Amino acid sequence: MAYRVLINGEEVDFTGELGIIALDNCKEFGEKLDKAIIEQRKKEGIPTPETFLIETNQIRFSNGEGKILLNESVRGMDVFLISDIGNYSCTYPLYGHENRMGPDEHYQDIKRAVSAIGGKAARVNVVMPMLYASRQDRRKGRESLDCAMALQELENMGVKSVITFDVHNSGVINASSLMSFENIYASYEIVKSFFEDEQDVVNDRENLLIISPDVGGMERAIYYSTVMKTDVGMFYKRRDYSRVVSGRNPIVQHEYLGRDVAGKNIMIIDDMIGTGESVAEIVRELKERNAAKIFVATTFAMFTKGCATFQQLYNDGLLTALYSTNLTYVPPEIIGTPWFKHVDMSCFAAEIVNCLNTNRSIEPIMDATARLKQLQ
Repeated sequence: MAYRVLINGEEVDFTGELGIIALDNCKEFGEKLDKAIIEQRKKEGIPTPETFLIETNQIRFSNGEGKILLNESVRGMDVFLISDIGNYSCTYPLYGHENRMGPDEHYQDIKRAVSAIGGKAARVNVVMPMLYASRQDRRKGRESLDCAMALQELENMGVKSVITFDVHNSGVINASSLMSFENIYASYEIVKSFFEDEQDVVNDRENLLIISPDVGGMERAIYYSTVMKTDVGMFYKRRDYSRVVSGRNPIVQHEYLGRDVAGKNIMIIDDMIGTGESVAEIVRELKERNAAKIFVATTFAMFTKGCATFQQLYNDGLLTALYSTNLTYVPPEIIGTPWFKHVDMSCFAAEIVNCLNTNRSIEPIMDATARLKQLQ
């Protein structure tokens, strides 16, 4: 039920009492988010319970079917349902074998949780840091349009908003006409971590270059170069369009466009890393051109073929560090390496959830440019 609270001398309308459902694939992130919101609300003088987390049970049967139980009432609450669809560490027994959960199964659990809420909540918001099927976002020939179908399905189930980060194609917002779609960028937190860790590089920005690994990421690279006051370059992926390998046209060669990189520190910017082979090739190419320190910054580091490639790059002195967020699962053995820098997004996400629950604008939070200028 909606109610009004006085915050810093201003009356603010709450949609309903805040409730957070963190599915098993993001329990750690959910707990960090919960603590961050409590701390923020205490500073604002808002009465706060011990936790906003709603206890749930995710049950899997031995034939692969499942269900979700809510152990608390959510009637009249403003529910934020959080799920990391990229967490491949979640397993369950399937006909006597251990089976890993993929994005399809995680997405199905999101629908199960919405179904368990049963329309009792005042509002249901789905937080998918990595948007489900975000790389299956446009149709080329006879192929499925998974991302659009998923968004329309959630809208039909009564979900009022989807909050996601650095979506692969922001055009998917057009898939749903009534459901709110918030696409948040992690640029501020990544750059902030980079500034804190690499002071020598930041203080010598005349010799720092921002590089996009492909044409599609050029807009992102230009943004980083603008706020960081550096120059920008780009690699062009020349593909063999006569063949299809693993659903994609293989890359023949990376062509570089930009100023000379000799003696320059490089920051390669991308939204996600899959196998990492493409980025690794660019790192080697830059080193052959006598680049100095090379950094990689990405929102989602999936390492779909493991981290051996990046470990080798680091061992060979080619890669200095890779910056990525905790918005999707990263194995503990990677987090413990000297080359991987984990950027915590829980406090940033807590600000967003806190503002949305209190019906305040999130525009100041999403405006990374203004916040980044304060770091200069």
